[in-house]
Amino acid sequence: MKLNQHLLNQRTSFILLFILICVWGTGLEAQIPSGGKKISDELLGLFFEDINYAADGGIYAEMVQNRSFEYDPTEQQGWNPFSFWEYMEPGYSYGRISVETSDPVHENNPHYMVVDAEFIGNYEEHEGKSGVGLKNLGFDGMVVKAGDTYNFSVFLKQLSNAPVTLDISLQGTDGTVLAENKIQSTSKDWKKYTTTLVPSQSRDTTHLVILATTKGKFAMDVVSLFPEKTFKNRPNGLRADMAQLLADMEPKFVRFPGGCLVHGDGLHNMYRWKNTIGPIEQRVEQRNIWGYHQTAGLGYFEYFQFCEDIGAKPLPVVPAGVSCQNSGGTWRIGGKGQRALPMDEMDEYIQEVLDLIEWANGPATSEWGSKRAAAGHPEPFNLEYVGIGNEDKMTSEFEERFTMLYQAVKQKHPEITVIGTVGPFLEGEDFEKGWEISNKLQLPMVDEHYYIEPDWYLGNQERYDTYDRKKAQVYLGEYASWGNKLYNAIAEAVHLTAIERNGDVVKMASYAPMLAKKGHTQWTTDMIFFDNTTLCPTPNFYVQKLFMKNSGDHYYENVVNFSKKDTTLAASTVMDSKTGDVIIKMVNAGKVPKSMEVNLSKFKNRVSNAKLTVLTGDPEAENTFDNPDNVVPVTEEYGVDKKFMYSAPAMSLSVIRIKTKT
Repeated sequence: MKLNQHLLNQRTSFILLFILICVWGTGLEAQIPSGGKKISDELLGLFFEDINYAADGGIYAEMVQNRSFEYDPTEQQGWNPFSFWEYMEPGYSYGRISVETSDPVHENNPHYMVVDAEFIGNYEEHEGKSGVGLKNLGFDGMVVKAGDTYNFSVFLKQLSNAPVTLDISLQGTDGTVLAENKIQSTSKDWKKYTTTLVPSQSRDTTHLVILATTKGKFAMDVVSLFPEKTFKNRPNGLRADMAQLLADMEPKFVRFPGGCLVHGDGLHNMYRWKNTIGPIEQRVEQRNIWGYHQTAGLGYFEYFQFCEDIGAKPLPVVPAGVSCQNSGGTWRIGGKGQRALPMDEMDEYIQEVLDLIEWANGPATSEWGSKRAAAGHPEPFNLEYVGIGNEDKMTSEFEERFTMLYQAVKQKHPEITVIGTVGPFLEGEDFEKGWEISNKLQLPMVDEHYYIEPDWYLGNQERYDTYDRKKAQVYLGEYASWGNKLYNAIAEAVHLTAIERNGDVVKMASYAPMLAKKGHTQWTTDMIFFDNTTLCPTPNFYVQKLFMKNSGDHYYENVVNFSKKDTTLAASTVMDSKTGDVIIKMVNAGKVPKSMEVNLSKFKNRVSNAKLTVLTGDPEAENTFDNPDNVVPVTEEYGVDKKFMYSAPAMSLSVIRIKTKT
């Protein structure tokens, strides 16, 4: 009897809970006004490509350049394994150095340095340290802060009978020792040694010095120096200020690792994800397609970890089995350099792509899931999207290989959304052929790219209005307006209102490129410029951030009224169902203020006190390293009525965020 009563009570509780959930759900839906349409809730994100020194020397926090002695002349004329290292013999010491390959730390990392400290000149007449060793110049120097901890590591192998004592120090360009510590090589086999350095002074240009202060011969490789204060304090992590700037944008996804970097400059240069995981000494370094070197220290694990850290979905892009059509510089003669993987290698390559999905999502007990777990992440990364191909020439070789890859992923992992590509331009032969392939295969999504003058964005606000909603959705993976002045940013804001309006067919969008280091740019239009000490976000960055932080999942027409014949004006209204906030974005790309009429009558529970954020200024204005805050948005309190007129300043993006009562 007691058991029956207990079961009855459980059943009653379940029914009551079910009723409450239904009532609550109905109430929530009632707060969403009718007349809107559901749009993508992951519309805006980031695109990362290792261009402009975005990774090594950029967001990847490694401070040692050419840490594994793998630089070579194919990357830049004059580069070699000794590049960015200087030989030292202070105190009238002498010895020899050489780069060798006979017995490396790992076969993927073939070069290493041998140091033979033949004589250490400990003369009274010499002030300072005596020894034989090397100085690393870093990426335009190394920035250190007084009191902060820097983690040093190196692989050493003892080649002489007696151990060698090494003095590890951070020194200013004037020779001032800012921090030092000692390690001693003792093993005849390769062994990793670590120590920490805490500078007594802050310096913007510092060098790392490794000095043998006792006689002996040793080999060294993978010389590394990281600030302990990386983003989220992760080892092998990211530059904290830069990563935080991106996190503060609140992107919904991050696409990586490129771009043209993905399909590579020839088949040997394709980006292979398996070469970028595991211990850094086992990763495969290679020439960067943009004319420098990539260590793969920022690899797939670090990309996925960053996405998780900032709450963004990972969107990896893999080659479609072909190289860039501009390989070998053939863009000069019309881009005839595409090469395709031999068909007898395609089964293995298809498995490589399938293994990526298992690595990201498989249980820790699976073959590739266990490798993710061994790196410190036993739980899956919850991968949902995989891009295949990037701006490829739509040849028969491409179509054949892409089709094989797509069908294999679809069959083995139907839960994964595959994103195809429709070439590098917004129209033309490759664009049309790419959409033809998409329609034939019934792809769920395709990746469009276009870089074009700002006036185009004003005159083509209806681009996606007529797209067939029964065909593939669009990921606008790369776009920009050829410039970083305020006018460029406002033109892009006009385009973003159109993307929001078409958020039912445009699933995702990301500005490109994202990062560019001062003095090392291969692409002049970028979202964030930086050097070792300063971040310089562009006006384009602030437009992206305002749209990302003020996104919604329902779109409403005719809330803002203005002359549709005036192509300098644009607006969009969205609602975020999670917060109930109504967000209005109004853009005026004209030279004088213009009025817009706002009608909020369909939003019944709004509050009158809103937040207004405005980005405005001279159309030619831009942010510089001397004045990085020249163009920034300003936020203030703003009162709203059911109906009101808003005077949009000249050359402006205005965002009004309105709370609603729950």
